[in-house]
Amino acid sequence: MNMAVPAAAFRLTDGGLDAAERASRDEIQFLQRERLAWSLRHAYENVPFYRRKFDAAGVHPSDFRDLPDLAKFPFTMKQDLRDNYPFGLFAVPRERLARIHGSSGTTGKPIVVGYTKADLDMWADVMARSIRAAGGRPGMMVHVAYGYGLFTGGLGAHCGAERLGCTVVPMSGGMTERQVQLITDFSPDIIMVTPSYMLTILDGFIKAGIDPRSSSLKFGIFGAEPWTNAMREAIERAFGLDATDIYGLSEVIGPGVAQECVETKDGLHIWEDHFLPEIIDPETGQVLPDGERGELVFTSLTKEAFPVIRYRTRDLTRLLPGTARPGMRRMEKVTGRSDDMIILRGVNVFPTQIEEALLATEWCGGHFLIELSRQGRMDEMTVYAEARQDHWDGAGLQAQAERLVTRIKDTIGITTRVVIQGPETIERAAGKARRVIDRRPKA
Repeated sequence: MNMAVPAAAFRLTDGGLDAAERASRDEIQFLQRERLAWSLRHAYENVPFYRRKFDAAGVHPSDFRDLPDLAKFPFTMKQDLRDNYPFGLFAVPRERLARIHGSSGTTGKPIVVGYTKADLDMWADVMARSIRAAGGRPGMMVHVAYGYGLFTGGLGAHCGAERLGCTVVPMSGGMTERQVQLITDFSPDIIMVTPSYMLTILDGFIKAGIDPRSSSLKFGIFGAEPWTNAMREAIERAFGLDATDIYGLSEVIGPGVAQECVETKDGLHIWEDHFLPEIIDPETGQVLPDGERGELVFTSLTKEAFPVIRYRTRDLTRLLPGTARPGMRRMEKVTGRSDDMIILRGVNVFPTQIEEALLATEWCGGHFLIELSRQGRMDEMTVYAEARQDHWDGAGLQAQAERLVTRIKDTIGITTRVVIQGPETIERAAGKARRVIDRRPKA
Protein backbone atom coordinates (compact mmCIF):
# COMPACT_ATOMS: atom_id res chain seq x y z
CA MET A 1 0.00 0.00 0.00
CA ASN A 2 1.61 3.26 -1.15
CA MET A 3 0.63 5.95 1.34
CA ALA A 4 3.13 8.65 0.37
CA VAL A 5 1.33 11.81 -0.73
CA PRO A 6 3.49 13.56 -3.36
CA ALA A 7 4.95 16.96 -2.50
CA ALA A 8 4.59 17.75 1.20
CA ALA A 9 1.77 20.12 2.13
CA PHE A 10 2.59 23.81 2.01
CA ARG A 11 2.67 25.46 5.42
CA LEU A 12 2.07 29.00 6.59
CA THR A 13 5.27 30.82 7.52
CA ASP A 14 5.22 33.69 10.02
CA GLY A 15 1.57 34.40 9.23
CA GLY A 16 2.37 35.27 5.60
CA LEU A 17 1.22 33.83 2.29
CA ASP A 18 2.37 30.26 1.81
CA ALA A 19 4.08 28.85 -1.27
CA ALA A 20 0.85 27.67 -2.92
CA GLU A 21 -0.77 31.10 -2.56
CA ARG A 22 2.23 32.66 -4.30
CA ALA A 23 2.43 30.02 -7.04
CA SER A 24 1.65 30.73 -10.69
CA ARG A 25 -1.19 28.99 -12.52
CA ASP A 26 1.31 26.78 -14.35
CA GLU A 27 2.94 25.76 -11.07
CA ILE A 28 -0.45 24.88 -9.53
CA GLN A 29 -1.41 22.77 -12.55
CA PHE A 30 1.93 20.93 -12.47
CA LEU A 31 1.32 20.10 -8.81
CA GLN A 32 -2.25 19.04 -9.55
CA ARG A 33 -1.13 16.58 -12.24
CA GLU A 34 1.30 14.95 -9.84
CA ARG A 35 -1.13 14.76 -6.97
CA LEU A 36 -4.12 13.67 -9.04
CA ALA A 37 -2.19 10.73 -10.49
CA TRP A 38 -1.41 9.67 -6.92
CA SER A 39 -5.00 10.16 -5.67
CA LEU A 40 -6.52 8.07 -8.48
CA ARG A 41 -4.09 5.23 -7.79
CA HIS A 42 -4.62 5.52 -4.05
CA ALA A 43 -8.42 5.28 -4.38
CA TYR A 44 -8.27 2.41 -6.89
CA GLU A 45 -5.77 0.32 -4.94
CA ASN A 46 -7.26 0.79 -1.46
CA VAL A 47 -11.04 1.33 -1.81
CA PRO A 48 -12.96 -1.62 -3.32
CA PHE A 49 -15.82 0.71 -4.24
CA TYR A 50 -13.57 2.80 -6.48
CA ARG A 51 -11.95 -0.28 -8.03
CA ARG A 52 -15.40 -1.60 -9.01
CA LYS A 53 -16.54 1.83 -10.19
CA PHE A 54 -13.45 2.42 -12.36
CA ASP A 55 -13.55 -1.10 -13.76
CA ALA A 56 -17.23 -0.79 -14.65
CA ALA A 57 -16.49 2.48 -16.48
CA GLY A 58 -13.57 0.89 -18.33
CA VAL A 59 -10.94 3.24 -16.91
CA HIS A 60 -7.77 2.70 -14.93
CA PRO A 61 -5.53 5.18 -13.07
CA SER A 62 -2.90 4.54 -15.75
CA ASP A 63 -5.26 6.17 -18.28
CA PHE A 64 -4.64 9.52 -16.58
CA ARG A 65 -2.05 11.61 -18.41
CA ASP A 66 -3.22 15.19 -18.03
CA LEU A 67 -5.91 17.11 -16.15
CA PRO A 68 -8.62 16.85 -18.86
CA ASP A 69 -8.37 13.04 -18.55
CA LEU A 70 -10.19 13.27 -15.22
CA ALA A 71 -13.44 13.54 -17.21
CA LYS A 72 -13.02 9.85 -18.18
CA PHE A 73 -13.55 8.77 -14.58
CA PRO A 74 -17.01 8.19 -13.00
CA PHE A 75 -18.72 10.50 -10.54
CA THR A 76 -19.18 9.82 -6.83
CA MET A 77 -22.65 10.62 -5.44
CA LYS A 78 -23.89 11.22 -1.92
CA GLN A 79 -25.88 7.99 -2.16
CA ASP A 80 -22.61 6.12 -2.70
CA LEU A 81 -21.45 7.37 0.70
CA ARG A 82 -24.70 6.23 2.32
CA ASP A 83 -24.55 2.84 0.60
CA ASN A 84 -21.04 2.26 2.01
CA TYR A 85 -21.91 3.32 5.59
CA PRO A 86 -20.05 3.41 7.87
CA PHE A 87 -16.45 2.68 6.82
CA GLY A 88 -16.70 1.22 3.32
CA LEU A 89 -15.01 4.16 1.56
CA PHE A 90 -11.96 4.43 3.81
CA ALA A 91 -8.61 3.86 2.11
CA VAL A 92 -6.73 3.07 5.32
CA PRO A 93 -7.38 0.56 8.11
CA ARG A 94 -9.77 1.90 10.74
CA GLU A 95 -6.94 1.76 13.29
CA ARG A 96 -5.05 4.44 11.34
CA LEU A 97 -7.89 6.96 11.66
CA ALA A 98 -7.20 9.86 13.97
CA ARG A 99 -10.77 11.22 13.85
CA ILE A 100 -14.23 10.48 12.47
CA HIS A 101 -16.82 13.10 11.52
CA GLY A 102 -20.28 12.76 10.01
CA SER A 103 -23.49 14.44 9.00
CA SER A 104 -26.54 14.58 11.25
CA GLY A 105 -28.27 11.77 9.42
CA THR A 106 -31.68 13.44 9.84
CA THR A 107 -32.84 12.19 6.42
CA GLY A 108 -31.39 8.67 6.62
CA LYS A 109 -28.05 7.13 7.43
CA PRO A 110 -25.40 9.76 8.15
CA ILE A 111 -22.45 10.48 5.92
CA VAL A 112 -19.31 9.25 7.71
CA VAL A 113 -15.85 10.62 6.90
CA GLY A 114 -12.46 9.92 8.44
CA TYR A 115 -9.05 11.55 8.77
CA THR A 116 -5.51 10.34 9.34
CA LYS A 117 -3.09 12.52 11.30
CA ALA A 118 -1.73 13.82 7.97
CA ASP A 119 -5.28 14.66 6.83
CA LEU A 120 -5.89 16.65 10.02
CA ASP A 121 -2.63 18.52 9.50
CA MET A 122 -3.63 19.40 5.93
CA TRP A 123 -7.09 20.48 7.08
CA ALA A 124 -5.60 22.74 9.75
CA ASP A 125 -3.28 24.21 7.11
CA VAL A 126 -6.05 25.12 4.65
CA MET A 127 -8.22 26.48 7.47
CA ALA A 128 -5.32 28.63 8.72
CA ARG A 129 -4.83 29.83 5.15
CA SER A 130 -8.55 30.64 4.95
CA ILE A 131 -8.61 32.60 8.20
CA ARG A 132 -5.59 34.59 7.12
CA ALA A 133 -7.20 35.35 3.73
CA ALA A 134 -10.25 36.66 5.66
CA GLY A 135 -8.08 39.11 7.61
CA GLY A 136 -6.95 36.97 10.55
CA ARG A 137 -3.43 37.23 11.92
CA PRO A 138 -1.48 35.39 14.64
CA GLY A 139 -2.40 36.62 18.10
CA MET A 140 -5.97 37.57 17.21
CA MET A 141 -8.85 36.11 19.21
CA VAL A 142 -11.34 33.95 17.29
CA HIS A 143 -14.87 33.34 18.59
CA VAL A 144 -16.01 30.01 17.08
CA ALA A 145 -19.80 29.74 17.07
CA TYR A 146 -20.04 26.87 14.59
CA GLY A 147 -21.31 23.67 16.18
CA TYR A 148 -18.77 21.23 17.58
CA GLY A 149 -19.13 17.44 17.51
CA LEU A 150 -19.70 15.28 14.42
CA PHE A 151 -20.37 18.43 12.36
CA THR A 152 -17.04 19.52 10.85
CA GLY A 153 -17.57 23.27 11.30
CA GLY A 154 -16.55 23.84 14.91
CA LEU A 155 -13.44 21.67 15.13
CA GLY A 156 -12.35 22.63 11.61
CA ALA A 157 -12.43 26.33 12.48
CA HIS A 158 -10.87 25.67 15.88
CA CYS A 159 -7.85 23.75 14.60
CA GLY A 160 -7.24 26.22 11.78
CA ALA A 161 -7.28 29.18 14.14
CA GLU A 162 -4.83 27.43 16.45
CA ARG A 163 -2.59 26.55 13.50
CA LEU A 164 -2.49 30.23 12.51
CA GLY A 165 -1.49 31.16 16.07
CA CYS A 166 -4.77 32.68 17.23
CA THR A 167 -6.49 32.50 20.61
CA VAL A 168 -9.64 30.39 20.27
CA VAL A 169 -12.92 30.78 22.16
CA PRO A 170 -14.67 27.41 21.51
CA MET A 171 -18.20 28.72 22.12
CA SER A 172 -20.07 26.41 19.70
CA GLY A 173 -23.67 27.22 18.69
CA GLY A 174 -26.70 28.23 20.74
CA MET A 175 -27.01 30.13 24.03
CA THR A 176 -27.33 33.45 22.23
CA GLU A 177 -27.29 35.59 25.37
CA ARG A 178 -23.99 34.00 26.38
CA GLN A 179 -22.62 34.54 22.88
CA VAL A 180 -23.31 38.26 23.27
CA GLN A 181 -21.84 38.33 26.77
CA LEU A 182 -18.58 36.62 25.77
CA ILE A 183 -18.14 38.74 22.65
CA THR A 184 -18.64 41.82 24.83
CA ASP A 185 -16.39 40.62 27.67
CA PHE A 186 -13.59 38.85 25.76
CA SER A 187 -13.30 41.33 22.83
CA PRO A 188 -12.58 38.83 20.02
CA ASP A 189 -11.34 40.11 16.66
CA ILE A 190 -12.97 37.40 14.52
CA ILE A 191 -16.22 35.44 14.61
CA MET A 192 -16.82 32.21 12.67
CA VAL A 193 -20.48 31.21 12.41
CA THR A 194 -23.31 30.54 9.96
CA PRO A 195 -24.66 33.81 8.49
CA SER A 196 -28.21 33.06 9.61
CA TYR A 197 -27.08 32.56 13.22
CA MET A 198 -25.09 35.79 13.01
CA LEU A 199 -28.45 37.52 12.50
CA THR A 200 -29.66 35.83 15.68
CA ILE A 201 -26.58 37.12 17.53
CA LEU A 202 -27.43 40.57 16.13
CA ASP A 203 -30.90 40.22 17.63
CA GLY A 204 -29.21 39.29 20.92
CA PHE A 205 -27.14 42.48 20.90
CA ILE A 206 -30.22 44.59 20.23
CA LYS A 207 -32.25 42.79 22.93
CA ALA A 208 -29.43 43.40 25.43
CA GLY A 209 -29.40 47.10 24.56
CA ILE A 210 -25.82 46.91 23.19
CA ASP A 211 -24.86 48.65 19.96
CA PRO A 212 -23.40 45.84 17.78
CA ARG A 213 -21.07 48.38 16.15
CA SER A 214 -19.44 48.91 19.53
CA SER A 215 -18.24 45.29 19.58
CA SER A 216 -14.59 44.38 19.03
CA LEU A 217 -15.36 42.23 15.97
CA LYS A 218 -13.35 43.19 12.89
CA PHE A 219 -13.81 40.13 10.69
CA GLY A 220 -16.59 37.60 10.20
CA ILE A 221 -16.07 34.28 8.40
CA PHE A 222 -19.45 32.88 7.43
CA GLY A 223 -20.35 29.59 5.75
CA ALA A 224 -22.16 26.22 5.95
CA GLU A 225 -25.18 27.59 4.05
CA PRO A 226 -25.83 29.69 0.93
CA TRP A 227 -26.10 33.43 1.63
CA THR A 228 -26.35 36.52 -0.50
CA ASN A 229 -24.32 39.68 -0.89
CA ALA A 230 -27.39 41.48 0.48
CA MET A 231 -26.97 39.57 3.74
CA ARG A 232 -23.24 40.37 3.70
CA GLU A 233 -24.04 44.08 3.45
CA ALA A 234 -26.62 43.83 6.24
CA ILE A 235 -24.15 42.10 8.60
CA GLU A 236 -21.28 44.44 7.74
CA ARG A 237 -23.48 47.48 8.26
CA ALA A 238 -24.84 46.19 11.57
CA PHE A 239 -21.48 45.24 13.13
CA GLY A 240 -19.01 47.42 11.26
CA LEU A 241 -16.89 44.40 10.29
CA ASP A 242 -15.61 42.77 7.08
CA ALA A 243 -17.63 39.67 6.19
CA THR A 244 -16.24 36.93 3.94
CA ASP A 245 -17.54 33.61 2.70
CA ILE A 246 -15.92 30.24 3.48
CA TYR A 247 -16.85 27.06 1.62
CA GLY A 248 -16.50 23.40 2.40
CA LEU A 249 -18.35 20.18 2.92
CA SER A 250 -17.62 17.16 5.06
CA GLU A 251 -17.35 14.82 2.09
CA VAL A 252 -14.39 16.81 0.70
CA ILE A 253 -12.70 17.84 4.02
CA GLY A 254 -15.01 20.19 5.95
CA PRO A 255 -14.73 24.01 5.90
CA GLY A 256 -11.61 25.34 4.23
CA VAL A 257 -12.01 24.10 0.65
CA ALA A 258 -12.30 27.69 -0.57
CA GLN A 259 -12.29 31.16 0.98
CA GLU A 260 -12.95 34.74 -0.03
CA CYS A 261 -10.05 37.15 0.37
CA VAL A 262 -10.92 40.19 2.45
CA GLU A 263 -9.08 42.57 0.12
CA THR A 264 -11.30 41.71 -2.87
CA LYS A 265 -14.51 39.94 -1.69
CA ASP A 266 -15.03 38.82 -5.27
CA GLY A 267 -15.63 35.09 -4.93
CA LEU A 268 -13.90 32.27 -3.12
CA HIS A 269 -10.38 31.18 -4.04
CA ILE A 270 -10.28 27.39 -4.14
CA TRP A 271 -7.23 25.87 -2.50
CA GLU A 272 -6.44 23.98 -5.67
CA ASP A 273 -3.25 22.39 -4.39
CA HIS A 274 -5.52 20.05 -2.39
CA PHE A 275 -8.96 20.14 -4.09
CA LEU A 276 -9.48 19.99 -7.86
CA PRO A 277 -12.77 21.57 -9.03
CA GLU A 278 -14.85 20.95 -12.13
CA ILE A 279 -18.12 22.47 -13.28
CA ILE A 280 -20.56 20.14 -15.02
CA ASP A 281 -23.97 20.38 -16.60
CA PRO A 282 -26.16 18.93 -13.81
CA GLU A 283 -28.38 17.16 -16.35
CA THR A 284 -25.82 15.66 -18.75
CA GLY A 285 -22.68 15.48 -16.57
CA GLN A 286 -20.67 17.15 -19.34
CA VAL A 287 -17.71 19.24 -18.13
CA LEU A 288 -18.29 22.95 -18.79
CA PRO A 289 -15.59 25.54 -19.49
CA ASP A 290 -14.57 28.09 -16.87
CA GLY A 291 -17.05 30.94 -16.71
CA GLU A 292 -20.14 28.80 -17.32
CA ARG A 293 -22.54 28.13 -14.47
CA GLY A 294 -23.26 24.56 -13.43
CA GLU A 295 -22.80 22.00 -10.66
CA LEU A 296 -19.58 21.99 -8.68
CA VAL A 297 -17.60 18.73 -8.57
CA PHE A 298 -14.52 18.06 -6.41
CA THR A 299 -11.68 15.54 -6.46
CA SER A 300 -9.35 15.35 -3.49
CA LEU A 301 -5.63 15.46 -4.29
CA THR A 302 -3.94 14.70 -0.97
CA LYS A 303 -6.42 12.95 1.34
CA GLU A 304 -5.26 9.63 2.76
CA ALA A 305 -8.19 8.24 4.76
CA PHE A 306 -11.15 9.30 2.63
CA PRO A 307 -10.25 10.16 -0.98
CA VAL A 308 -13.13 11.41 -3.12
CA ILE A 309 -13.09 11.19 -6.91
CA ARG A 310 -15.36 13.56 -8.85
CA TYR A 311 -17.80 14.12 -5.97
CA ARG A 312 -20.99 15.88 -7.09
CA THR A 313 -21.71 18.58 -4.51
CA ARG A 314 -25.06 19.75 -5.99
CA ASP A 315 -23.88 23.33 -5.37
CA LEU A 316 -24.40 25.66 -8.32
CA THR A 317 -21.65 28.14 -9.23
CA ARG A 318 -19.01 28.89 -11.88
CA LEU A 319 -15.21 29.00 -11.98
CA LEU A 320 -13.36 32.28 -12.57
CA PRO A 321 -9.68 33.27 -12.83
CA GLY A 322 -7.80 34.04 -9.63
CA THR A 323 -7.42 37.63 -8.46
CA ALA A 324 -5.97 38.08 -4.94
CA ARG A 325 -4.34 34.64 -5.33
CA PRO A 326 -3.68 34.59 -9.12
CA GLY A 327 -2.69 30.93 -9.35
CA MET A 328 -5.88 29.70 -7.69
CA ARG A 329 -9.19 29.88 -9.51
CA ARG A 330 -12.20 31.39 -7.80
CA MET A 331 -15.68 29.97 -7.46
CA GLU A 332 -18.55 32.43 -7.55
CA LYS A 333 -20.50 32.68 -4.32
CA VAL A 334 -22.89 29.72 -4.05
CA THR A 335 -26.43 30.98 -3.76
CA GLY A 336 -28.27 27.75 -4.47
CA ARG A 337 -28.11 23.99 -4.81
CA SER A 338 -29.65 21.83 -7.48
CA ASP A 339 -31.44 19.91 -4.70
CA ASP A 340 -32.83 22.97 -2.87
CA MET A 341 -34.25 24.57 -6.00
CA ILE A 342 -38.00 25.07 -5.77
CA ILE A 343 -40.00 24.52 -8.96
CA LEU A 344 -43.18 26.53 -8.57
CA ARG A 345 -45.63 26.51 -11.46
CA GLY A 346 -42.76 25.94 -13.90
CA VAL A 347 -40.47 28.65 -12.46
CA ASN A 348 -37.16 27.79 -10.77
CA VAL A 349 -36.79 29.59 -7.42
CA PHE A 350 -33.99 29.50 -4.85
CA PRO A 351 -34.47 30.55 -1.20
CA THR A 352 -31.62 33.04 -1.61
CA GLN A 353 -33.69 34.95 -4.16
CA ILE A 354 -36.40 35.44 -1.54
CA GLU A 355 -33.73 36.42 1.00
CA GLU A 356 -32.39 39.06 -1.35
CA ALA A 357 -35.85 40.57 -1.85
CA LEU A 358 -36.45 40.65 1.92
CA LEU A 359 -33.12 42.27 2.73
CA ALA A 360 -33.84 45.01 0.21
CA THR A 361 -36.59 46.21 2.58
CA GLU A 362 -36.09 48.35 5.67
CA TRP A 363 -38.44 46.39 7.90
CA CYS A 364 -37.05 42.83 7.65
CA GLY A 365 -34.17 41.61 9.81
CA GLY A 366 -33.44 38.60 7.58
CA HIS A 367 -35.40 35.85 9.35
CA PHE A 368 -37.88 34.11 7.06
CA LEU A 369 -39.49 30.80 6.19
CA ILE A 370 -40.96 29.54 2.91
CA GLU A 371 -43.97 27.21 3.01
CA LEU A 372 -45.03 25.26 -0.06
CA SER A 373 -48.56 23.88 -0.29
CA ARG A 374 -51.00 22.75 -2.95
CA GLN A 375 -54.53 24.00 -3.47
CA GLY A 376 -56.23 21.63 -5.90
CA ARG A 377 -53.79 21.25 -8.79
CA MET A 378 -51.98 24.52 -8.10
CA ASP A 379 -48.78 24.82 -6.04
CA GLU A 380 -48.71 27.80 -3.68
CA MET A 381 -45.84 29.57 -1.89
CA THR A 382 -46.20 31.55 1.32
CA VAL A 383 -43.28 33.61 2.63
CA TYR A 384 -43.36 34.19 6.37
CA ALA A 385 -41.05 37.11 7.15
CA GLU A 386 -40.17 38.60 10.50
CA ALA A 387 -40.30 42.37 11.08
CA ARG A 388 -37.77 44.37 13.04
CA GLN A 389 -39.00 45.67 16.38
CA ASP A 390 -38.71 49.31 15.31
CA HIS A 391 -40.93 48.71 12.24
CA TRP A 392 -43.56 46.36 13.67
CA ASP A 393 -47.09 47.79 13.78
CA GLY A 394 -48.73 44.81 15.47
CA ALA A 395 -51.06 44.26 12.52
CA GLY A 396 -48.96 42.63 9.79
CA LEU A 397 -47.52 45.61 7.88
CA GLN A 398 -50.05 45.04 5.12
CA ALA A 399 -48.80 47.77 2.77
CA GLN A 400 -45.22 46.47 2.99
CA ALA A 401 -46.43 42.90 2.41
CA GLU A 402 -48.24 43.94 -0.76
CA ARG A 403 -45.16 45.79 -2.01
CA LEU A 404 -43.03 42.68 -1.41
CA VAL A 405 -45.52 40.52 -3.34
CA THR A 406 -45.13 42.91 -6.27
CA ARG A 407 -41.33 42.97 -6.00
CA ILE A 408 -41.10 39.15 -5.99
CA LYS A 409 -43.45 38.96 -8.98
CA ASP A 410 -41.41 41.56 -10.91
CA THR A 411 -37.94 40.16 -10.11
CA ILE A 412 -38.47 36.39 -9.81
CA GLY A 413 -41.61 35.92 -11.88
CA ILE A 414 -43.85 34.13 -9.38
CA THR A 415 -46.93 35.14 -7.43
CA THR A 416 -46.57 34.40 -3.74
CA ARG A 417 -48.34 35.16 -0.50
CA VAL A 418 -46.40 37.21 2.08
CA VAL A 419 -47.18 37.13 5.81
CA ILE A 420 -45.22 39.58 7.95
CA GLN A 421 -44.93 38.55 11.59
CA GLY A 422 -43.73 40.23 14.74
CA PRO A 423 -40.19 40.06 16.14
CA GLU A 424 -38.84 36.70 17.40
CA THR A 425 -41.71 34.65 15.94
CA ILE A 426 -39.69 32.59 13.42
CA GLU A 427 -37.70 29.65 14.76
CA ARG A 428 -33.95 30.28 15.09
CA ALA A 429 -31.29 27.69 14.31
CA ALA A 430 -27.86 27.67 15.92
CA GLY A 431 -26.50 25.86 12.85
CA LYS A 432 -27.81 25.79 9.31
CA ALA A 433 -31.08 27.65 8.88
CA ARG A 434 -34.18 25.76 7.79
CA ARG A 435 -35.67 27.88 5.03
CA VAL A 436 -38.28 25.69 3.32
CA ILE A 437 -41.19 23.58 4.59
CA ASP A 438 -42.77 21.56 1.80
CA ARG A 439 -46.33 20.55 2.69
CA ARG A 440 -47.25 19.46 -0.84
CA PRO A 441 -48.58 15.88 -1.14
CA LYS A 442 -45.90 13.42 -2.14
CA ALA A 443 -46.30 11.84 -5.56
